[in-house]
Amino acid sequence: MGECGAPGDVNSNVLIAPSTGDAQLDKAVWQWLSWDKNQKTKEQIESLLQNGKHKELRDRLCCRLTFGTAGLRSAMGAGFCYINDLTVIQSTQGIYKYLERCFSDFKQRGFVVGYDTRGQVTSNCSSKKLAKLTAAVLLAKDVPVYFFSTYVPTPFVPYAVQELNAVAGVMITASHNRKEDNGYKVYWENGAQITSPHDKEIIKCIEECVEPWNGSWNENLVDTSPLRQDPLKKICDCYMEDLKKICYHRELNVQTALKFVHTSFHGVGHDYVQLAFKAFGFQPPIPVPEQKDPDPDFSTVKCPNPEEGESVLELSLRLAEKESARVVVATDPDADRLAVAEQQENGCWKVFTGNELAALFGWWMFSCWKENCSEDADVKNVYMLATTVSSKILRAIALKEGFHFEETLPGFKWIGSRVKNLIDNGKEVLFAFEESIGFMCGTSVLDKDGVSAAVVTAEMATYLESQNLTLAQKLIEIYETYGYHISKTSYFLCYDPPTIKRIFERLRNFDAPQSYPKLCGIYNILHVRDVTTGYDSSQPNKISVLPVSKSSQMITFTFQNGCVATLRTSGTEPKIKYYAEMCALPEQSDRNVLEEELQKLIEALIENFLEPDKNGLIWRSA
Repeated sequence: MGECGAPGDVNSNVLIAPSTGDAQLDKAVWQWLSWDKNQKTKEQIESLLQNGKHKELRDRLCCRLTFGTAGLRSAMGAGFCYINDLTVIQSTQGIYKYLERCFSDFKQRGFVVGYDTRGQVTSNCSSKKLAKLTAAVLLAKDVPVYFFSTYVPTPFVPYAVQELNAVAGVMITASHNRKEDNGYKVYWENGAQITSPHDKEIIKCIEECVEPWNGSWNENLVDTSPLRQDPLKKICDCYMEDLKKICYHRELNVQTALKFVHTSFHGVGHDYVQLAFKAFGFQPPIPVPEQKDPDPDFSTVKCPNPEEGESVLELSLRLAEKESARVVVATDPDADRLAVAEQQENGCWKVFTGNELAALFGWWMFSCWKENCSEDADVKNVYMLATTVSSKILRAIALKEGFHFEETLPGFKWIGSRVKNLIDNGKEVLFAFEESIGFMCGTSVLDKDGVSAAVVTAEMATYLESQNLTLAQKLIEIYETYGYHISKTSYFLCYDPPTIKRIFERLRNFDAPQSYPKLCGIYNILHVRDVTTGYDSSQPNKISVLPVSKSSQMITFTFQNGCVATLRTSGTEPKIKYYAEMCALPEQSDRNVLEEELQKLIEALIENFLEPDKNGLIWRSA
């Protein structure tokens, strides 16, 4: 899409638009008004042009979407850097061109398309419509398309890609983002999200064919083309059958008196979580009626992200109290992530962090493996993974139990690719996670999956209840066995990219040019790893083992007191995130002392490295 809009000649006979006095911008406006067939988004650009809003036109038309940690993601609306009919058509044309180059059997194997329930009336934009246009581009080029007849959880797309032996797939979703956003998530033939170099090559291909082809706007092709198949029943049945591979206590599940509440956060999760509970032998979880059905406005929550904790779980917690249900499971709107809350003996609710849930899942998946593995199974062949900003608790469990633990860059795309690689080399992967409540139990889906995680949580809680234990009590046992891992994650909002860059550049040139800080307040820094530049002071050659990721900022500090802290930019939102964890040995069991030390270190990190007042950073609202 070039520096301003997109390259390529424009047919000057199509329309005459008033000049902005900027040749580049004029060209981008011409392109948009020539190519966009969505009346609502076309009118948005025409209105800005007529009202002389040249800066906003430039913002909308003179930059383009790029692949972040979750594919393409942006606000819905008019412009080359927004999610809309035209940018989705352009993206799909680029993907077609790239896949045609990569796979000689592309037109035999086909492509998977799924979608959630997002939408925006003012732009006449919805996930289903964008999915239909995605399918149209491919069907018009004689590519078989597996197009789901209704909304599905995000994990169904990577699962279907593998199950149907398709070359790739796309899920139209912005997951847990605000209601204004949408996204375009691409999965490769291995069932994992695309990583480099595919993302960069696809962007190049998009730039080479930005003008919509004949047939690309024909969204009715999904209803008329013989090349379109609906994979819904097959994929749903196969997925639920595969889920049973990680069900270990069916008899307990059938008998339990434990009740569960499930909220699907106005998204896609309700039907699929009900089916998953049935597959495990459970009674169906009690749904939150106000949040059970899809609602693109997410009208009962201030933001549709279950990670925000008790404030957004209000309706489900009140229902659970009324129904005497001790455990609440919450899937985010596209059902790829899971939050869990448990009522404690004093009546209060504990909402588990992603890192705490990972400690429970890690213990559970390994215990179940140990109980059910064959006599000749080798623990050294077993793996668990986590992203580098997540808790190191799996590392501690692995060291004691003898299996392997590996770290990846942030984003499940890195986990999925590595897991596939391990499986192809004969390894057994039990569990992987990222701290932002993304969990992969088993390897049927090579991405995070809130549906499977919800039902595994229910089985774990049921088993623990048979041992007279709660999830919270078991978590303490895990920490006492393997060492307390106390972590805190939060973020600041920053809408000014130059400020973000300045903050990180200051850390790279702290006391002198090309010199990282040696202290943070009173805390000694042992090692620094900068994944943006590829530097790692802990390695003999000073080169990071993790791949370089120049497109985002990320620096990790290891402190002398056992704390590990990372500062990074979000791949999907205007945030600077911080992750800090105190990793203690099993003998250091005074939790209060550890928590106090962690809190003081975080305060020093914010004050000395982020300088929120000076940099105008907005604190995360409580």
